[in-house]
Amino acid sequence: MSDSLPLLFQPLQLRGLTLANRVVISPMCQHAAERGHATPWHMVHLGKFALGGAGLILTESTAVDPRGRIGTADLGLWNDNQIAPLKAVVDFVHAQGSAIGVQLAHAGRKAGSEPLWEGGAALDDARMAADEEPWERLGPSALAAGPGWSAPRALDANGVASVVKHFVDATLRADKAGFDVVELHFGHGYLVASFLSSNANHRGDALGGSRDNRMWLALEIAQRVRAAWPAHKPLFCRLSAVDGTLDGWSLDDSVVLARELKRCGVDVIDCSSGGLTEETRALPVPRGLGFQVPFSARIRREAQVPTQAVGMIVDAEQAEAVLAAGDADLIALGREALFDPYWPHHAAAALGADPGYQRWPVRHGVWLAKRAPGLARARAEAAAASNNNQETSTQ
Repeated sequence: MSDSLPLLFQPLQLRGLTLANRVVISPMCQHAAERGHATPWHMVHLGKFALGGAGLILTESTAVDPRGRIGTADLGLWNDNQIAPLKAVVDFVHAQGSAIGVQLAHAGRKAGSEPLWEGGAALDDARMAADEEPWERLGPSALAAGPGWSAPRALDANGVASVVKHFVDATLRADKAGFDVVELHFGHGYLVASFLSSNANHRGDALGGSRDNRMWLALEIAQRVRAAWPAHKPLFCRLSAVDGTLDGWSLDDSVVLARELKRCGVDVIDCSSGGLTEETRALPVPRGLGFQVPFSARIRREAQVPTQAVGMIVDAEQAEAVLAAGDADLIALGREALFDPYWPHHAAAALGADPGYQRWPVRHGVWLAKRAPGLARARAEAAAASNNNQETSTQ
């Protein structure tokens, strides 16, 4: 590794995995799966980010149980038939030199919603009952996620044990598919996040009440998944550092949880926020540039665990500054990567890490390098002509 490289393009070692750079593609639901199976859409969607040069690409939220899908067309790893279509995507991404991870999730009481382009509303019980896969909203308590959402069934001890097993089984399938990373989704108001928050968890047993009790499910899943996931492969966990509600899950709580997750063998905390309820949030997080970076910085500093910053990080200089300040170890892009799938290559050029298109896929880079001298001359000539025209017009 050359210390002269920008931090954004220095490799990162996580257990037995070396990421080529610090750019991560954040999970983004596509609602394009068929009964949980990846489709050609996923090959193109995820594959283009590998061509774009990201160090790590994370799949969308991938359900460990059909009852835990966010929407009807979510990816899944709840059965073995779903392995092969994902393996094809994994193999393509690896061939381009990127690593790939799967985000495993259970939507809990927020299961069953329309895609955003159809309004994003909760599906009614009749539509859920008519689906070809079994569907049921589950939660720590029988408290709905908000107006328009049916109350979930509160999980009993057997139900909780089943959830843990679903995560472990999906992890084993992820390994068979060849994924490099598993990310556990413990944020955004989904099942595990709802157990963490006292605003959703009103249980009177050993899984409710105190913060330690409310953290039990998260830690149990992390421990069991770590034991099932190969020791040389990193384990990530996405948290909502704050849940956006009064007297709910706080950043102080997240620091404590991150310390415990590190003890369970979690290697990176992916620092997001919000999502507990679909009602108007009592404590919205202002969505300015890099608005979640302070969460990543504090968790990294106080829990002494590598972190991933995400949220309104849009240009190379901003990303480099986050790393230089010690506020994160990885930079995750979501919608910015949709806007520009080649963001890593453009960022490398902006930071002086790729002056000659050498980081680009050779089938692209050779043509761009061939074009570059002529394009530079054409631009210079156009600028000179424009200046001449302006001078003539002022005479």
